[in-house]
Order: sequence, then C-alpha cells, then structure tokens
Amino acid sequence: MIPELVRTWASGWAISRHTPTPAGKPWGLYVEVGRPDQVGRHVLPVAHELTVREAAASVTVPHTWLKVPREPTEVGRWLPDGWVVDKGETGHLMATDLRTTAPTAPAGYTTTVETRDGVTYVQLHDTTEELAAQGQMAVLGQATVIDRVTTEPAHRRRGLGAFMMRTLADHAVADGATLGVLGATDDGRALYETLDWKAYAPLAACIYRPDRCPMA
Repeated sequence: MIPELVRTWASGWAISRHTPTPAGKPWGLYVEVGRPDQVGRHVLPVAHELTVREAAASVTVPHTWLKVPREPTEVGRWLPDGWVVDKGETGHLMATDLRTTAPTAPAGYTTTVETRDGVTYVQLHDTTEELAAQGQMAVLGQATVIDRVTTEPAHRRRGLGAFMMRTLADHAVADGATLGVLGATDDGRALYETLDWKAYAPLAACIYRPDRCPMA
C-alpha cells in the first residue's frame, strides 16, 4: 500500500505546486521543482538500500532532494558523501478514507473556495479580511492530495486547521474522491490524527549539499 500512496502523493504534489508531471526513473519518480533551494526531487515508492543508493548516485546538481518513506536515521546510513538528511524537512505520509462532514466556519471567519488549473484553494479570512488559514488540494481520480494547510500564528488554537481539513475533504468527495493523501509535519500529524488520518510511513528528506558534511 505504501508504494501506491507515495506515487499518489508525488503526482498530486506536482499538480498542486504546478511543476511538470513526475518522470519515471528506475527507482521511482523525479519531479522538476526549479527552485534555488530545491532543483528537483526524487521520490522513492520503495525504500530499499539499493534504490536509495542508486537514486543518490545519479545526482550531480546541488539542492536536489530525495524523499524516502523510511526512518531518516536509517536512510542516512545509505547515503554517499555530499548528502544530508534534513530532519526539519522530514515528515509523515498519511492517508484516510474521505467522508463529508459539512463543517461550519468558526465564528468571525468567512470561507472562500476557488478552483483553477486543477487545484482547489480554500481560504479563511477574519472580519478585517486578514488571511487566517488556507489549504489546497489536487484530485487524481478517486484520490485527492491535500497540500499547504497552514494557519497564521495569530489565529491558531481556534479550530481553523480542523475546519480547513474537513472543508477540503468535502470538496474532494464532491469531485469523486474517496481517498485522501498528504505529507505532514510533526505538528500537522498531531492534528490530522484527531481527524482519523493515519500515518503510514515517515518521509525522510535527503538533500544533496556537497559543500556540507553528511549527518543523520
């Protein structure tokens, strides 16, 4: 199940971030990102030592990433010189069976929903029209990938994150999706588990930085 979730996540992430369609590689997928801090990312559905080593050995451009569904300390032992495991970027692969809940926006907030170029964007604003929370998703057939769910610091601990997730899920179900997939931070995982999302694997973030020493 994990390989299929990883492939779905990578494909949906690419749509959400408006990057080219992931390209197939012997070890998985490659997504061209095109940012100075992330030129591209290799995403490995199957996290064996050989596949990690092969993917890492293929990289010559600094700030290329590997995303691997395995514990970061273990992956770190397989990396050649020039690679680091960035614990700050490591996350969790999560999924859930989607259902509708018809959530109501917390008092004092209004919701806007817009879909363009295959991505649905949800935003919450307060009474001063200040952005309080936002999130987005891309639907791929019967699955949706939820992405970039954030709450502004001044608006946290008011239930906005949970409302955002439920709102995105409702729209995904309306678009025909039955499965939700996402990559979560530690804080995000804590919230999503209260909403019946399950963590299936770590998502180790490995970055090619040949000017720095490897670390686990």
